[in-house]
Amino acid sequence: MPHDPPLAEVEILSQGDEVLFGEVVDTNAAEIARAITDLGLPVGRHACVGDDPEAIAALLIEAAERATEVICTGGLGPTADDHTADAVARAFGLALHEHPRALEQVRARYARLGRELDATGRRQARLPQGARLLENRWGTAPGFALDRRPARLWFLPGVPVEMRAMLGAHVLPALRERYPDLAPGRTVVFRCLGLGESRAQLLLADISAPGLRVGYRAALPEVQIKLRFAQGADPGVAEAVVAGVRCRLGAAIFAEEDGAPAGPLEEIVARLLLERGQTLATAESCTAGRLAAALTRLSGSSAWFAEGAVVYSNAAKERACGVPHTLLETCGAVSEPVARALAEGVRARAGTTWGLATTGIAGPTGGSPEKPVGTVHIAVAGPDGTAHRALWLPGDREQVMARAVAGVLNLLRETLLAE
Repeated sequence: MPHDPPLAEVEILSQGDEVLFGEVVDTNAAEIARAITDLGLPVGRHACVGDDPEAIAALLIEAAERATEVICTGGLGPTADDHTADAVARAFGLALHEHPRALEQVRARYARLGRELDATGRRQARLPQGARLLENRWGTAPGFALDRRPARLWFLPGVPVEMRAMLGAHVLPALRERYPDLAPGRTVVFRCLGLGESRAQLLLADISAPGLRVGYRAALPEVQIKLRFAQGADPGVAEAVVAGVRCRLGAAIFAEEDGAPAGPLEEIVARLLLERGQTLATAESCTAGRLAAALTRLSGSSAWFAEGAVVYSNAAKERACGVPHTLLETCGAVSEPVARALAEGVRARAGTTWGLATTGIAGPTGGSPEKPVGTVHIAVAGPDGTAHRALWLPGDREQVMARAVAGVLNLLRETLLAE
């Protein structure tokens, strides 16, 4: 007999060969986990299984013995590799039958699509005995729910747009009703630049508190440190931990999220510019337009982004940004003086508040003992002068470029906040 878990716990099961073999990224599990965590329920496991009825049935039995809520996606369609209903029947010894209301919904959906319902399509109306129908107004395959106390199992389509809609329409309201005292714990996220996961873990190795879980996530170009405090954790202790982590990470932090997301670095910079009514222009050598692209992907960026120049050759640096020829000859394109000249030159040409510049060696070729691959100079020119920073960035060409973009945006953020 299934045991009664001491606390409510959710398991998420994804099925499909395309997910198991990595042909499709399992965005459904990530989205479900975020929604469940936001409610305040703990997610105990994610699991994935291919299009094998026996394997699906075995996983369902295991999950129903551990969790109070099991949310499954995939395998509800009309084709021969859609095995969810058969696997549920096999797992729990139930008969399958054609559910009249499910058939009605499938037929109506096919009619709206201008298609005739055939025997293959009718398979989607088969439900295990005792299952509760979950209407799918966004696709052809109905979902269903099944009680196997203490577990309740939810079966949703694998198509992300359908899954998302049915999760919101059926599952989340039922969870709120079953667990009326839900309250999410506190999650604080420190988003950092120039700090690797291993270094961050060393800095925070002795951080601990009752109900605290510390997580580390590399999301190029940043590293995120997540402090998850369980529901009921002492607020005073939590605040002391947050303050301690903030102190140890120091200047590496570019954003701290405590409930509300800050957004990526370019959004943070955009908000600061809008608040001040200021504008910028960019001059890029080693980042090949990625800086301008990161900024202008934001809606409304025309309010503060004026123009950008990609200046790979020395001649382009001279012509577009007014970098002196003698400076390029004596210092080289990858140097502090040239980075400063690029930022100042593009600012003057565009007539903007700020000028941003990147110049460096992204690799994998072009390095030297004096200036190895990953050497990057960034500069921010503004009303009170020009700030420069030399960077030595790890990684392949794309990673160096991404880190260089983040570096110059962060330098602008620091300069804006220091005004």
